[in-house]
Amino acid sequence: MLKRFHARAAKVALAVATIVAVTTVGGNSGVSAEDEQSPIKNVIILIPDGMANDATALARWYKGSSLTLDQMASGMVRTHSADAPIADSAPAGTAFATGHKSHTGFVGVLPDKATMPGQKAIAPGDERKPVASVLEASKLAGKATGIIATSEIMHATPADFTAHYPDRKNYDALSKQQVYNQVDVVLGGGSDYLVPSGRSDGENLVSSIKALGYDYVTTPAAMKASKSGKLWGMFAPAGLSYDMDRDPAKQPSLADMTQKAIDILSKDKDGFFLMVEGSKVDWAAHANDPIGIISDVLAFDNAVKVALDFAKKDKQTAVVAVTDHGNGGLTIGNAATTGSYDKEPLSTFIGPLKKAKLTGEGLEAKLDAKRTNIKSVLKQYYGISDLTIEEIAAIKAAEPGRMNYAVGPMISKRAGIGWTTGGHTGGDVVLYTYAPNNDRPFGVIDNTDIAKYMARVLDLDLDAVSKQLFVPAKQAFTAKGAKYELNLKDAKNPAILVTKGSQKLELQIYKNIAVLNGKKSSLNGVIVYNGTDAFVPQDAVDLIK
Repeated sequence: MLKRFHARAAKVALAVATIVAVTTVGGNSGVSAEDEQSPIKNVIILIPDGMANDATALARWYKGSSLTLDQMASGMVRTHSADAPIADSAPAGTAFATGHKSHTGFVGVLPDKATMPGQKAIAPGDERKPVASVLEASKLAGKATGIIATSEIMHATPADFTAHYPDRKNYDALSKQQVYNQVDVVLGGGSDYLVPSGRSDGENLVSSIKALGYDYVTTPAAMKASKSGKLWGMFAPAGLSYDMDRDPAKQPSLADMTQKAIDILSKDKDGFFLMVEGSKVDWAAHANDPIGIISDVLAFDNAVKVALDFAKKDKQTAVVAVTDHGNGGLTIGNAATTGSYDKEPLSTFIGPLKKAKLTGEGLEAKLDAKRTNIKSVLKQYYGISDLTIEEIAAIKAAEPGRMNYAVGPMISKRAGIGWTTGGHTGGDVVLYTYAPNNDRPFGVIDNTDIAKYMARVLDLDLDAVSKQLFVPAKQAFTAKGAKYELNLKDAKNPAILVTKGSQKLELQIYKNIAVLNGKKSSLNGVIVYNGTDAFVPQDAVDLIK
């Protein structure tokens, strides 16, 4: 018996020694000689925007079994921005995409200042300067690229990977860059912002998308049937429905979109980079709507399963799943359970939630025009038959599109769910990772380390790509002895005009188009104007001799 014990102990010691041997200082696992024979060629990052830790626990209890995410947990991530402990989605996504912290509302550009402890000061002249994303670097390396979101695709997080501007609300600038950055697969919502009626510049980007060779689809059936290597799918005017409210004939699930994107992108022999966002976890949290949270955390987890199943079979794909920040301060347990928290059965919290058949957003469509059927609708779709006079008044007064803000707190109260805020929170969030060679981050890391990890495993140099894609235009062209003019008079066609001798160059802002002496060509990246200065790819500068 003693010999067998020592034998088992020796095996355990050997296993521990092996783990320690391949672990680097700082918590990142190293790569063994065997691992080096299987380099990472693809990366899939999945972002459940605003998913607090208790949201996964709540979704797990509701589901009644483990989440796919559970097996991937490997660490924690600090979420602060450059100048605030609680981050907005734009700088939080910028950190994931570029490896740089930024300021509230800033998409893919540096902040004006970095004042949080430990942050390096922004060099004079670098304020609001665009910085390259892992997606852009992947594209330059010859890899296929894709973005997916359940929000509008020009919303903060997907825009962080594909565009650059110091105002997340400037959908005109962001969406035009997304189109002309020529991402191979784009799936989500936001069709209203691609047509002239939804744009201040009056441009028809749907026509541009089709002219660039995309198969432009608007239904799940068309998405599934598409054989194109370039696919652009728009399934809603703005954001998609919550998964619980979704009509499968009109909108694909996040898992469906993820599978389609992988099917297309994985055909590229050079590999691919894919960003997938479960956008409306965040929207539900802002509304303190636990049904919306559960709906889209579970939908997100299904998408994670699609990515993980592919990665395990492919053996060349790393998967990262991580939220950009917490939101709402969701707790399982509220003030009412202060004296009974440890005596409450699971049914106290999950029972009322199980009765809901729709999210608060979906519930709105069931109310008549004058909202005279509030009691019957809440009883049928939420199992609530004890509405107070105040609750009825709140439902009746809810503005269009804001019904989840009215009914979310009502079902939360009945389910013992607590909320501390209607805004974001500043705590660390869980990091979920998978890599076939186990080269993945561990411990507590910074949100900027996500981009650095993805760039490292894909052998990308983000700083070098930034220098290649974002050359200060005025400085570069005047150094060549050329005359430089920034022409912003035509809102539909803002451009940089460069002349030197007989050479006349027009560079169309937010596009990748250069016109030299009347001859059009495509550049390696888009022209970026940040409201003050313009930046161009090096190959644009090289056109002037």
